[in-house]
Amino acid sequence: VFTAFPMFAKFQDVLQKWLIESLVPDNIARQVLGYLNQFAGKASRLGVVGLALLLATALALILTIDHTLNSIWRVRRPRPIAQRVLIYWAALTLGPLIIGVSLTLASYALSASRGLVDALPGGLSVLLDVLEFLLLALAMAGLFHYVPNTWVRWRHALAGGLFVAIAFEGAKYGLAWYLKTVANFSAVYGTFATLPILMLWIYLGWVIVLLGAVVAAYAPSLQMRVTRRPDRPGHRFELALAVLQQINGNQGASLADLAGALRTDPLQVEPAVEALMALDWVGRLDEEGAARHVLLVDPQTTLAAPLVQSMLLAPGPATAAFRRRADLEGMTLADLLR
Repeated sequence: VFTAFPMFAKFQDVLQKWLIESLVPDNIARQVLGYLNQFAGKASRLGVVGLALLLATALALILTIDHTLNSIWRVRRPRPIAQRVLIYWAALTLGPLIIGVSLTLASYALSASRGLVDALPGGLSVLLDVLEFLLLALAMAGLFHYVPNTWVRWRHALAGGLFVAIAFEGAKYGLAWYLKTVANFSAVYGTFATLPILMLWIYLGWVIVLLGAVVAAYAPSLQMRVTRRPDRPGHRFELALAVLQQINGNQGASLADLAGALRTDPLQVEPAVEALMALDWVGRLDEEGAARHVLLVDPQTTLAAPLVQSMLLAPGPATAAFRRRADLEGMTLADLLR
C-alpha cells in the first residue's frame, strides 16, 4: 500500500524505523531495514499473479495465528472463514497505515517542539522508549483480546501483552549479547550471516508471543486460584451437572462466575457450557462486561437422556440392559439435580 501511493512514503519510512528499533536487535537492524526497502520497492512492480500469491501468503499467516490462538484458548468454534478473512484483510491494509500516520504525527510534534525538547536533556529518549514499549504491549493485548473467538477480559489480555513486551526487550539484549560474545556467524556464513540470525529471531519472537497468549489465557485461573479437575471417567458429565445446579433457579451466571463458584479452571468449564448450549438447554445472553448463561428448559419436564447420551453413556446393545435397569429413559433433569 505504501509503495503504490508515493504520498505515503513518509509514513513508510517512520513505520519501518519503528519496527526495526522496537522488534529487531541492533546487530542486524541495518541489514534487515535494507531487505525491507528492497522488498517494498519490488512489491510495487508485482504482477497480478505475484500480488495474488503475496496476499494469499499474508492471509495464510494471519489464519495460522488465528488458529493457534484459538487453540490456546480451547475455542471449538472459530469465526466463519468469510468473517475472519474480512477482519484480517482490513487489519493487514489499514493497520500499518494507521500506525504509520500516528508515528508520523508524533515525530512531527517532537520536531515542532524542539525548543521544549532541548530543555529536557536525557528524558526524551526514555520517554520514547516507554512509548514504544507501551505501544507494543497494547498491540499484543489487542491481538489477544480480539482474535480468539471467546470472551477475553482486557486486564488478562494486557497481562499477556506486558509479558510479550518485557520478554521482547530481554530477548533483544540476550541475542545481542550472544552474538557479540559467543557466536561468530560472520565467520561461518559471511555476508549471509544476517539471514540465519533473522530466522532465529523470528522463531524467538513467535515463541514469546505464544507464551504471552498462554499467560493471557490462564490469567483467569491464576487470579481466581481455581484448580483443574482430573480427567477421570464421567468428569465432563459431572461438570455439566454442576453448571446446571449453579444456574438453575436464578438469573444465570457468567463463565467467570461459574468457574469461581465451582473452583474449576474456566477452560474446563467452557466446554461443558458449550455442550449444554448445543442441547439448547442453556442460552447465552451477550451483555456488556461478560456473557450471562441462563437455563432455557424446565427441569421437571425435561428428560435427562440427551445429556446422558452426549456426555456419559451412548446408547448401544451392550448397555441396553443397564439403561433399562437404571431407568435412564424416564429420568428427568430434576432427578439429576436433586
